[in-house]
Amino acid sequence: MVYYILRRLLSSIPVIIGIMVVTFVLARLIPGEPCRAMLGEKATPAVCERFTREHGLDKPIYVQLAIYMDNVLQGDFGSSIRFSRPVTTILIERLPTTMELGLSALLIATLIGIPAGIIAAVRHNSPVDVITMVGANIGVSMPVYWLGLMLAYLFAIKLQGTPFWLPPSSRLDAGVVSIPFYQVWGWQVPPGTTLEDILQFISNFYVFNSLITGDWAVLGSAIKHLILPSLALSTIPMAIIARMTRSSMLEVLKQDYIRTARAKGLRRQLVILRHAFRNALVPIVTIIGLQVGTLFAGAVLTETIFGFAGVGRILFEAITARDFPIIQAFTVVIAIGYVFINLLVDISYTFIDPRIRLE
Repeated sequence: MVYYILRRLLSSIPVIIGIMVVTFVLARLIPGEPCRAMLGEKATPAVCERFTREHGLDKPIYVQLAIYMDNVLQGDFGSSIRFSRPVTTILIERLPTTMELGLSALLIATLIGIPAGIIAAVRHNSPVDVITMVGANIGVSMPVYWLGLMLAYLFAIKLQGTPFWLPPSSRLDAGVVSIPFYQVWGWQVPPGTTLEDILQFISNFYVFNSLITGDWAVLGSAIKHLILPSLALSTIPMAIIARMTRSSMLEVLKQDYIRTARAKGLRRQLVILRHAFRNALVPIVTIIGLQVGTLFAGAVLTETIFGFAGVGRILFEAITARDFPIIQAFTVVIAIGYVFINLLVDISYTFIDPRIRLE
């Protein structure tokens, strides 16, 4: 398995390099000049010329690409044109927000989608099956931006003043501050070091940080603010997971060993969960892994609607402002995450089905 993992990691390098090159080129094909997008339409030609020269945009595109690739190999994603800050610092601040939102949405989609698919398969062609599949079709067809606005309108406006009210924006309530765990524990961390960056990255997962520090006020506030965007983001993956679970379960339930297990007099729940569901897991796990890409794509709109300061929102703003360093860095990080998730999915096959061997 070690050889397989190393081979997969090495084969991912050309993919990531290809994504970097394509993203670099496509970012520069976006209509409009960065100078006009950043400084406004009234910026004079002299100002734009100086702006272009200061950010290295006056060089040929192949020279810019060579410089960019060389910097990335050294771990330097450059500085944001819009914010004049290192992109790595922005990643440390923003990426945990998107990951926390994506994991919450994936958890909701899995916990609801898999049971719904199992029930629909077990009660095939019953009213429960029909209702579940109709709901799944509606979930797949429902735009994330529309659902997000409707959820915010219902829970933040119509239910205001009731126990069901939920906040429509931001990550924490006003006045609630999440203190990094290493500061709470009194660790002496040298400022400006890689260690501080790593610890700060981990502490920006507010739910995890509040759990290990016992800050229940931050935990309650963070979870409350996660509910609406997570629900909006989880709808499409939930529907797809439910449909795939139903399809896989229906295929497995027709197999001879299932009929044999039933003929032995095994309990129905045991037959469904241990024999049928376990053998239907491979395609289900595959589709769950593929939904990670859907979650990242949906995060752009979800974070914009709910005011979440994550990767999706700043990526949208960067595209609007032609902030090339942020566009390139965030796209590469998302691609690396997607490759890593697919690797984990492939490795999980050997634990789900011992007959599968990774060679």
